Amino acid sequence: MKVLANDGVSQSGINALEEAGFEVSTTTVAQEQLINYINENNITVLLVRSATTVRQDLIDACPSLKIIGRGGVGMDNIDVDYARGKGLHVINTPAASSHSVAELVFAHLFTGVRYLFDANRNMPLDGDTQFKKLKKNYAKGVELKGKTLGIIGFGRIGQEVANIALGVGMKVIASDKFLDKADIKVEFFNGQSIDITIETQPMEDVLKQSDFITLHVPAQKDYVIGAKEIEMMKDGAALINAARGGVVNEVELIKALDSGKLSFAGLDTFQDEPKPAVQVLMNPKVSLTPHIGAATNEAQDRIGLELASQIKNLLLVDKN
Repeated sequence: MKVLANDGVSQSGINALEEAGFEVSTTTVAQEQLINYINENNITVLLVRSATTVRQDLIDACPSLKIIGRGGVGMDNIDVDYARGKGLHVINTPAASSHSVAELVFAHLFTGVRYLFDANRNMPLDGDTQFKKLKKNYAKGVELKGKTLGIIGFGRIGQEVANIALGVGMKVIASDKFLDKADIKVEFFNGQSIDITIETQPMEDVLKQSDFITLHVPAQKDYVIGAKEIEMMKDGAALINAARGGVVNEVELIKALDSGKLSFAGLDTFQDEPKPAVQVLMNPKVSLTPHIGAATNEAQDRIGLELASQIKNLLLVDKN
């Protein structure tokens, strides 16, 4: 049986699949050529990340497919219900990348409160001639300890963010449409741990109380953060989006940054990927990364191994 990992998969995942007798291809096939490639090569399993879409036309045109796998959490690039209705298995790895995304949130937070996003732009240009001026510009940083972090969307990733925040010494509040509370286990290197229960609150309350807001929600039709929500936030608050592009109204975000309503933003996902708006990319108050939340070696190993395990189990069940 053949597996096409069209957006790549870790070597550990490849090894696990090959040891089980699968033939694995990591060829990146263009979207418009994907149907022909699957049919010509009799592909049984199609693995994707965010770059490749799997819509009804592909599902209908590729009878050899038995499994569609998404290396990551969100499956908005796959017609999941349609595929399952056609008898295909659709799998993902919701827990594998949670910690990596959470750490990136804090990379943006630490970068923002100490102006690293701006310093790293200006030091190479003016550090040798305007050192004292730059030092003065960046001399009003703040500490995260003791500040309030508001988490919108309190699933696996949101809870991992809370775990790190508690370790940093922050107050954590959260909002979630489907969850009333969550138990966070903060573990330490020596085996000790602390259990903390966080009860969720209405989103409006979280927006009003938080010094920093971080989003961990799925893609959806409407903005989660627009002009009304920004107005509810504290003056000088900051916003991090390492969830999905399109959940933040970027036009209103830039207005809020330019007016001083918000102090900075950290963006890993964008409304117009893979061509983010120039106004967003050039704004001096935005910390930027190119959708790399799950892009750590550790996360990719976990994703590959989890996909391999699910594929082996499902096809074994089908075979039996």
